[in-house]
Amino acid sequence: MTSLLPSTRSSSTRDRRRSEAEVARDLATRRPLVLLAALGGIAAAVSTLLVCLAVGVVGWFLTDAGAHGTPRDGLRSGALGWLLAHGSGVSVQGAVVTVVPLGVTLLCAWAIWRVGHRVGESVSGHGPDATRIADGERDLTVPVAAMVFALGYVATALVAVRLAGTPATAPDTGRVVLWSLVLTVLAGGSAIAVGSGRAAIWASFVPAWARAALAGCRRILVTWLVVSLATFAVALALDFSTAVNVMSQLHTDAGDATLFTLLSAMLLPNATIFSGAYLLGPGFTVGVGTLVSPGAVVVGPLPMFPLLAALPDAGPPAGWTTYLVAVPVLVAALGAAWAQRRVPTLRWEEGAVRGLAGGVLAGLVFGVLAAVAGGAAGPGRMRDVGPLAFDVLVYAVAAFGIGALLGGLATTWWQRRGADADEPA
Repeated sequence: MTSLLPSTRSSSTRDRRRSEAEVARDLATRRPLVLLAALGGIAAAVSTLLVCLAVGVVGWFLTDAGAHGTPRDGLRSGALGWLLAHGSGVSVQGAVVTVVPLGVTLLCAWAIWRVGHRVGESVSGHGPDATRIADGERDLTVPVAAMVFALGYVATALVAVRLAGTPATAPDTGRVVLWSLVLTVLAGGSAIAVGSGRAAIWASFVPAWARAALAGCRRILVTWLVVSLATFAVALALDFSTAVNVMSQLHTDAGDATLFTLLSAMLLPNATIFSGAYLLGPGFTVGVGTLVSPGAVVVGPLPMFPLLAALPDAGPPAGWTTYLVAVPVLVAALGAAWAQRRVPTLRWEEGAVRGLAGGVLAGLVFGVLAAVAGGAAGPGRMRDVGPLAFDVLVYAVAAFGIGALLGGLATTWWQRRGADADEPA
């Protein structure tokens, strides 16, 4: 009996340690849901707002070493830039600017995702467990957390509008609220679902072909954006001397050049979407009555902005540009094939449905991106700058759908061929 006592004490110690670990884990995942989600929404908004405020102050100092205005003007400019990224629009000396700097918007979406994921991990212990959810028990953990998270973010955005907005700048409060809700629902809600583990549970109820189609959509869209960005980079590099000439004509010093570079980086996602609209065929406008497309290039006087050096020369384009419309079909076929290699299928109908559904969904998403990439960039002719959104949507759905369908069928044939070769004679 005496020889059994140490092992008994050891076993009880292990049980106590295990129970202590379980209690600690339970406490870490059952933190106050409402309080934590609200603080998470506020933190996600404040984190990027502070970055924009700092950039605004630095920009104010770099402009003539801060000789004009006060630091408060730099703070207001930074806050207005943050609001612009949320679709607020702004009035500059009577001219309305509604173009959304999607670079800042992406930064905000990334911050929302990161904070939302942490919130999801911290509230994952609330609600029923996976077994009870699978049995059909209602679970409101993610919807409630996402709603409170969104309210905290929107409240911070409204405070920014109240403090930074003036009758002269007139940011649109309604659009700020709408964009904030969209960002927090899409990025924040998804992050909370993933962090809490609910997304993995819900995904098990989704048919396999639908999950494969979503993977194909993501692969097609990412590949298309990379190709569009590369196209824009090549076009800018081929006429980089024009961009340098623009900077020299503006008589910029080192500080002004830094600001122009930063502004260009903020608009790089917009330029990528413009490039994608060009490759699809419909093209985009850079002012009222203008068109930049593979079939025609009609532009008038343009503002002195370095990124515009990537535009093709006005007049009849080269004959080979008409063949660019084949690029989206090829990209969609490649993206669908790439996705299907990870999740193979030997059924013709499943390969076709996966490819077609993924391609059409990718086209719809890119059409939405084209709709939000443009807007008014100044007075007069510059009231209309952006892709031809509806035409881009139609062309993207058709091109991506056809390309992904062909890619899915071709990959299915290849996988069936490989399966037949592996069968013993």
